[in-house]
Amino acid sequence: MRNDSPAFIFDLGKVLVDFNYEIAAQKIGDRSTKSPNDLHAFLGASPLLADYECGRLTREMFFQAIRSQIDFQGDVREFGGYFADIFSEIPDMIRLQAELRQNGYKTYIFSNTNDLAVEHISRNFPFFQNFDGYIYSYQVGAMKPQPKIYEAMEAMAGKRGADLIYIDDRAENIAAGAARGWHAILHETPEQTRTAITSRL
Repeated sequence: MRNDSPAFIFDLGKVLVDFNYEIAAQKIGDRSTKSPNDLHAFLGASPLLADYECGRLTREMFFQAIRSQIDFQGDVREFGGYFADIFSEIPDMIRLQAELRQNGYKTYIFSNTNDLAVEHISRNFPFFQNFDGYIYSYQVGAMKPQPKIYEAMEAMAGKRGADLIYIDDRAENIAAGAARGWHAILHETPEQTRTAITSRL
């Protein structure tokens, strides 16, 4: 593959892996005074999660803040196991990434996420090891669609503009990539994304 070949940038959640906070809510609810329904809404929407995924809170700080609000009766290790065990693979997208890599294209993960999620996925999903690099919001200190995290991705890939083919399920993140000249694909189904990639190559 030539050096001027495009690189492929994959969002993680809802693109390569699905996730459901209801799974965590059920397990955490067994050790909390809050109901699973209340926890499901809280875990997915709490501003504490954004602070954690921006790197403003460490794992321990995030846990202590959450514990004080839900009266969790366990330690950080137990909580982290429940909190991170919400993912399942999206097989068609994992196959697509593997095919691109086998054909010599570089592939990267570009995700708003936290260290608990990364550790869990890395430990449980073998496909996760097969990328050329990883940009995580909690390490960069910024979340998509903020410019800083896109700049970090460009620096890692060593490419800019249309040499970056970017796949994400959130329109605002795609818009930010497109504004930088990236070839941005709004992910809706694996079939549509595959067709969009094929038309670009």
